[in-house]
Amino acid sequence: MNILFIMYDQLRFDYLSCAGHPHLQTPNFDRVASMGVRFTNAYVQSPICGSSRMSYYTGRYPSSHGAQWNNFPLRVGELTLGDHLRKLGMDCWLIGKTHMHADTEGMKRLGLDEDSVIGARQAECGFDVFIRDDGLWAQGIAGYYDESRSPYNEYLKSKGYTDSDNPWADHANAGVKERNQIASGWMYENADKPAHIHEPDSETAWLTSRTIDFMKQATGPWCAHVSYIKPHWPYIVPAPYHDMFGHDHVPAPRRHPVELENTHPVFNGYMENQVGQAFQRDEVRQKVIPAYMGLIKQCDDHLGRILDFLEDTGAMDDTMIVLTSDHGDYLGDHWMGEKSLFHDQSAKVPMIIYDPRRKANATRGTTCDALVESLDIAATFVEAAGGKVPEHILEGRSLLPWLNGERPKWREFLISEFDYSASTVGRTLAEAYCLKPKDCRLFMVYDGCWKMMHAEGGFRPMLFDLQNDPDEFIDLGKTDAHADVIERLYGYLAQWGRRMSQRVTKSDEEIENMRGKAGFKGVLPFMYDGTEVPAPLIKHYVGRAPKLPEE
Repeated sequence: MNILFIMYDQLRFDYLSCAGHPHLQTPNFDRVASMGVRFTNAYVQSPICGSSRMSYYTGRYPSSHGAQWNNFPLRVGELTLGDHLRKLGMDCWLIGKTHMHADTEGMKRLGLDEDSVIGARQAECGFDVFIRDDGLWAQGIAGYYDESRSPYNEYLKSKGYTDSDNPWADHANAGVKERNQIASGWMYENADKPAHIHEPDSETAWLTSRTIDFMKQATGPWCAHVSYIKPHWPYIVPAPYHDMFGHDHVPAPRRHPVELENTHPVFNGYMENQVGQAFQRDEVRQKVIPAYMGLIKQCDDHLGRILDFLEDTGAMDDTMIVLTSDHGDYLGDHWMGEKSLFHDQSAKVPMIIYDPRRKANATRGTTCDALVESLDIAATFVEAAGGKVPEHILEGRSLLPWLNGERPKWREFLISEFDYSASTVGRTLAEAYCLKPKDCRLFMVYDGCWKMMHAEGGFRPMLFDLQNDPDEFIDLGKTDAHADVIERLYGYLAQWGRRMSQRVTKSDEEIENMRGKAGFKGVLPFMYDGTEVPAPLIKHYVGRAPKLPEE
């Protein structure tokens, strides 16, 4: 069986028709959901691109793998999907984005050449690269955000977009306004304009074509991570998607004045930062949300191309499909934009899995409400590939039992983490509260009803009762009325904090098999006269003494 692992960047869990969106029709996402299982309580391990993805790829929490913010390197030697799957005879390929930053210092220390096979895999998050493009070719006064080569920009130039040094910025992510001026997607006022590009040449269309190219030539078994940059900002989309949705399709923001009262300092920092202030403006939401919906509609149409290819070639019968995201997007809800905190708009993601095997027939077209963490994907893939999940390394759990209609004993709570020390908000709060980088960390504990956010640095916790307050407006952590609930959730956090996460070179099974074996290798301390152990163990230590050499 092959695995098609498709990730959309910044796709909210509720912006799909199968998840109940009132206006946005996504028939191809729905098509996969009708063939498989849609998990309704899937949460990422960190609501920031790079850290979240590293948890998907390693099957480990951010505090275990250490890459807790964008461009924090994933340390050399951290095992990834590619390492686990290749041991089982499955290739592991990248098509698109990882947001992974290589541990170049670690590679240099170990003498790993990026041009070697092992060096290239270390530098590319364990993947073999069919094509990598992280999709942020932004340019500022200090240079490019990403200094690496852009295959997408090279493609555009080959298609005739040669009037610009950076057609990603000037065509794919910009429109045109009066007097033939660039209408950059970085400015929200331009979000309703069509991107200045032919739709078949846009990022989503291009990556879809590369995915089909890969499948045409691939020999299995393989896992292909197809990773789209969209619907991530810049919020601008080519025609005809730019005007498919309008003001009538923009929902009222899910926010409440009570959130502005005695606000938690970290929450307040994100409400008052630049993107939070922008999305508090109605004109921004009226421009951005229709474009965001258009980007998702485009993603859905191109997902249809992939599904049609699988159907036409007969590969649908032996290809597992996973659809998910690295985090969501506030879009003005809770007075914020972007991602970062742990409200469902940010930390909850779509997760749809189609398993073509007969065992999964009983669950096709169903939903599952189990508490799922994004790091469960790695364990699922290992088991799907025929392996035994190395539980001393992978911190997630295989989802195959749920796909097969079983009801396994499952987790009572889930955890997400967010290290905001390198962010603008982190700098502001550090100055205001004398915080060190280690203090700029957040932890979410969610048990399916109660959601708590713990903040290091001496701050109080935030607490929400999602059963009675599903919109997460009322922060019950402002008073002591729910101290018992908070204490219980802190108990979960402490339990999680005591997990065994760094002993990755020996499994429990190996340790159990080691017990009592030292004596067979002649290590026999703590004896008085040798009668304490079976006679065969001391046969090399009894009998006639050897002669001394002559002086």
